[in-house]
Amino acid sequence: MATKNIKQYYLPASSPGNSRTLTAIYYGNHSRPNKAYIQAGLHANEAPGFMAMHHLIDKLDAADKADQITGQIILVPVANPIGISQWRDQRLEGRFDFYNSVNFNREHLDLTERIANRVKDRLGSDPDENVAVIRKTMAKTLESITPEDEAGCLKHLLLSLSYDAEIVLDLHCDDQAVMHVYLGTPLWPDAADLSAQLGAEVTLLAEDSGVTPFDEACSRIWWQLASRFPDHPIPPTCLSATVEFRGITDVTHEYGNFDAENIFRFLQRRHFIDGKAPDLPALRNDATPLRGVAHVKAPVPGVVVFLKNPGDRIKKGAAIAEIINPVAEKSEDRITVVRSEIDGILFSTRTDHYARPGRILAKIAGKTPLKDKGENLLTL
Repeated sequence: MATKNIKQYYLPASSPGNSRTLTAIYYGNHSRPNKAYIQAGLHANEAPGFMAMHHLIDKLDAADKADQITGQIILVPVANPIGISQWRDQRLEGRFDFYNSVNFNREHLDLTERIANRVKDRLGSDPDENVAVIRKTMAKTLESITPEDEAGCLKHLLLSLSYDAEIVLDLHCDDQAVMHVYLGTPLWPDAADLSAQLGAEVTLLAEDSGVTPFDEACSRIWWQLASRFPDHPIPPTCLSATVEFRGITDVTHEYGNFDAENIFRFLQRRHFIDGKAPDLPALRNDATPLRGVAHVKAPVPGVVVFLKNPGDRIKKGAAIAEIINPVAEKSEDRITVVRSEIDGILFSTRTDHYARPGRILAKIAGKTPLKDKGENLLTL
């Protein structure tokens, strides 16, 4: 019997006569403990995740009709109804809240301190019971929070839908990029099957990126509580990841179907869907620390010509790009070569090819940490 159910959640109006809704699609038996949550478009101008969702809905519809869904699966195909309405001069913005300029994937709820204070005398020696206690406390804590504005309500709602999930996938994309994944360090290598199945060229690990993106709001609390209460076993219960589906212009049915198929196979391998998944593809590259990402910045203004492509392996000192300034006073100053400061994998470059001093032009994943703990590790 088909289980698909569609629900609408209403956000409070930010101005008279202007309210928005969030749509969630539910599959499976919601009395079962295993739950997966997948959302797309938190950065509303990143279309590849929408394409993956489109094809994933078809695949889950078919599995649901065949009575193959064995866990709870929640899809939020358009996770940011605020950002998806941000049209300006024929361009969809969708990354920052126009009200306060906060990135929609930053400053999500950090519940660790509140949860720790409420469970400190209720934890025991059984990890499953500890997980149950923490999840119940998370539910009550979320119920007690009243957000102040529309974006706060959206972030609260997304966490309320996902806090008790074992799997959380937040679908994004980069500028011009190869497939890559952001994960919490304690989730590795148990989450290597996700990166392998998706075909990720780069997997970036951090315990705390410093800016509380959505995936960390779901997963980080578990290892923070484990560190806070070392005498009580608390496993990293939530495999939460930010999945970057290549670049912002990589929007095709072929990519969308490929990505949806890989998510489907991952869920199947994790026992949310009946059936035998094909053999797991080989992991393309081992994970590297998010602190090891080199942000290649422009030293001068101009037009950028990239000499390397996303996916290329880069040696320290290699020329990554040239910045062309056609009005430089001296002919020898018209070209400025930008070089890599590390060995690593070039995984992202700018699509617009313009430079100004200090602007990030490219990202390279290296094995050696470059930033100290506590620094903000994500770009705007």
